[in-house]
Amino acid sequence: MKTSTEQAGGKVDKTHLTQFGRALHQLGIEMIPAYSPEARGRSERAFGTHQGRLPKELAAADITDRESANRCLKDVYMPAFNEEFMQPAAEPASAFVALIGQDVTDILCEHYERTVGRDNCVGFEGKNLQIPRNSYRMNYVKIKVRVHRYPDGNLAVFHGPRRLADYASQGNLINNDIKAVA
Repeated sequence: MKTSTEQAGGKVDKTHLTQFGRALHQLGIEMIPAYSPEARGRSERAFGTHQGRLPKELAAADITDRESANRCLKDVYMPAFNEEFMQPAAEPASAFVALIGQDVTDILCEHYERTVGRDNCVGFEGKNLQIPRNSYRMNYVKIKVRVHRYPDGNLAVFHGPRRLADYASQGNLINNDIKAVA
């Protein structure tokens, strides 16, 4: 989900985005929330249909282990589903737009805002990320920075567009010679 709601069934809060919502916003993708009961009902009925139908089909085929179930999903259930519901595109042209001038890796990762401590370190999940000296600032004490956590667990610290340092998932500095983007 892109955004959060204060209470179940309420309007989405478009000012407090989730990590997914922030990434969509950075990529210029607008997500349209479904408020109507009809829109919510359609997706719930589809999930319910499959949750009810699939176990019965697996039982009828005498499938009881995960490996056989996954094989049945891939070879039988999904092709039948696609044949029944797949429709040709209304327009033949591609809807994909090339991403130019941005590193998608730094968008599609988790972002966390932190304030640099008096020791020029950023605290992140029990780790102390020491910001190395650079030519841009004497220190970053009390400055707001952004910590990126990548899918492999590695981390990076940014001040605005400047990448200050990279860290292994344990918090040790990987590269002290980063040339920050101005």
